[in-house]
Amino acid sequence: MSNRKQPRRSQLVLVAAVATAITLTAIGTANAGKAEPAADSGPKPTVVLVHGAFADGSSWNGVVDRLKRQGYPVIAPANPLRGLSSDAAYLRGVLESVEGPVVLAGHSYGGSVISEAAAGDEDVKALVYIAAFLPDKGESASELSGKFPGSTLGPTLTEVNTTLPDGSEVTDLYVEQDKFRRQFAADVPRSTAQQMAVTQRPVTTAALEEGADAAAWKSIPSWSMITTQDLNIPAEAQRFMAARAHAHAVEVRASHAVTVSRPDAVSRLIDRAARTTVRPAV
Repeated sequence: MSNRKQPRRSQLVLVAAVATAITLTAIGTANAGKAEPAADSGPKPTVVLVHGAFADGSSWNGVVDRLKRQGYPVIAPANPLRGLSSDAAYLRGVLESVEGPVVLAGHSYGGSVISEAAAGDEDVKALVYIAAFLPDKGESASELSGKFPGSTLGPTLTEVNTTLPDGSEVTDLYVEQDKFRRQFAADVPRSTAQQMAVTQRPVTTAALEEGADAAAWKSIPSWSMITTQDLNIPAEAQRFMAARAHAHAVEVRASHAVTVSRPDAVSRLIDRAARTTVRPAV
């Protein structure tokens, strides 16, 4: 009796072993399916973030954190805010120092700067405009912000006039501190908005009134984030510029300071632009 049962016991052991092997193979296959997508393999493009008027590089901090966690090299240079052509020339110098492909993002007036600086630069693979200007050749930020009703920036500004050592005069513009949060950053925590108001960097009137020399969005794929609660650049103006540039546009309910209030949405759009336009090295 025992001799007849032994083969059956061996068969059961064999079946169990085969079943285990199949299960382990299935688990391995399932885990392979959860691996990083191909777009995440290999070196990533460098993301260059350009701030706008009344802000500084720290306005990108939340975006920087998220992009760095995704493995992107990131640079957020100081935008001089002195004049469109000189600001663009400065940014071109920054871009020349970067090896490999670049995704270039600009907020507000920074959009005007990236549009000019990226013209003819084959390493810039995508332009991302965040609540930003997309000027055509000859257009200024001031002209575009007034193209549609809705901007209430003008009455909040105060002027500081300075005579430089060479005798030239410069008019710097600041947003009055007690009006800053409502005008610029209504959806940002009050304490953060107060810090932004105190540390804001001024822009010259000349920079906002200078016409663009180039429009890189005509030859480089573009993305645009339209902020529907924006009191600096009306949403309708942003829609007009995005449509004209054939940009991939998304709308978010946010103030002009969307890089601070919605860094998750901003970083996702930049990541989307990078994945779409830059292929990883094989």
